[in-house]
Amino acid sequence: MAGVLGEPTILQVGFIVRDIEKTKQFFADFLGVEAPPTVDGGPYEVNQAQLRGEPIPESNCWMAFFNVAPGISIELIQPNGKPSAWQEYLDEHGEGMHHLGIAAKNTDEKIKACEAFGLPLIQRGKYGDGGGEYAYFDAREKLKCFIETLENY
Repeated sequence: MAGVLGEPTILQVGFIVRDIEKTKQFFADFLGVEAPPTVDGGPYEVNQAQLRGEPIPESNCWMAFFNVAPGISIELIQPNGKPSAWQEYLDEHGEGMHHLGIAAKNTDEKIKACEAFGLPLIQRGKYGDGGGEYAYFDAREKLKCFIETLENY
């Protein structure tokens, strides 16, 4: 059965955190693994991030990824204090589970499908290295979290 995004493949569960170094160490200790490296979202010239259709060149974040099963990761995100979907979540709700990341092809098509389903696009951009793009949809009312599509080029 195909849903709004086609055949769903969940790739990640994302959490917003205030202190990525502290939180990733707690996750590492809990999972019994080494703490992964912390990476940033890359320069705006590459990521071209937009919040509700407006450029957010000062926005960035720090991320750490724990591979917890084949093809599935836990993503920790610490926003940099500038306008973004991540910062809004932290300001409004504090730390916690933010999104489910789902594999996607043709992001523009998925944006239309999600918006037609009543899930507005909040933020989109390219990965820090330009190798793909993401889009966040506000599904909090219906699905109790954000949905992120992840398209690798």
